[in-house]
Amino acid sequence: MASTTEPLSGDRLWRALSRGAGSFFLIAGPCVIENPRHPGQVAARLVEITGEFGIPLVFKASYDKANRSSLGSFRGPGLERGLEILAGVRERYRVPILTDVHETGQVERAAAVADILQIPAFLCRQTDLVMEAARSGRIVNIKKGQFMAPWDMKGIAEKAAASGNRRIMLTERGFSFGYNNLVVDMRSFPAMRAFGYPVVFDVTHSVQRPGGLGDRSGGDAHFIDTLGPAGVAAGVHGLFMEVHENPARALSDGPNAYRLSKLPRLLKRLLAVREAART
Repeated sequence: MASTTEPLSGDRLWRALSRGAGSFFLIAGPCVIENPRHPGQVAARLVEITGEFGIPLVFKASYDKANRSSLGSFRGPGLERGLEILAGVRERYRVPILTDVHETGQVERAAAVADILQIPAFLCRQTDLVMEAARSGRIVNIKKGQFMAPWDMKGIAEKAAASGNRRIMLTERGFSFGYNNLVVDMRSFPAMRAFGYPVVFDVTHSVQRPGGLGDRSGGDAHFIDTLGPAGVAAGVHGLFMEVHENPARALSDGPNAYRLSKLPRLLKRLLAVREAART
């Protein structure tokens, strides 16, 4: 069912995401836009679920997955068609939108639709891209590279802030731990929080096994139920989760996606953990 309220945007959205008290917020959606209808179907269910729990929602999906393991992997509908689809989701379901930008030339067009521009982990050190996204005036979510220490993200945040836009979020998504494996260091959350920006935990990419299946990435989605509560207990402002109604059939990142039907039970548990951590 479509929402009748206006989506949070601009300063109102930023206040909701950066307040640092009460509940956490959720960034969720499929990895990539699989077809014109699928994002709306997922968004409708996410709006319903998060509405029941009173959790602020940002819907995410990528119009192009530019860093796939194989040339033959599905990438998405591309910039123009993808943004049209995301604009439709935002209008119909009244939900803020997050999407990735990979090149400086994409920023202006993406900023016309998305409330949050995301810098992919592999591109977090690309100065021109980070600064162009920040200059758009949109909230910028910078994912920590799998090769970056959490304290080294301070310089990257300072690049973005030099534009005059301090609406910056930093996201942990795991650190490379040998071949085809990632590990999450819980010290990352307070370390990045010390910079004064909201910190997000990308719990689904943190259980990914990059390139682990040869021509595509694998993942250990069953660990999401362990890592998610740990991140909330550590005091993250928000969680980032790729969700899908049938991860085995997802066109991108299925092995590390969370099954949509399981989300209500997980969120109930996460809220209980958050409440306990505040006492």
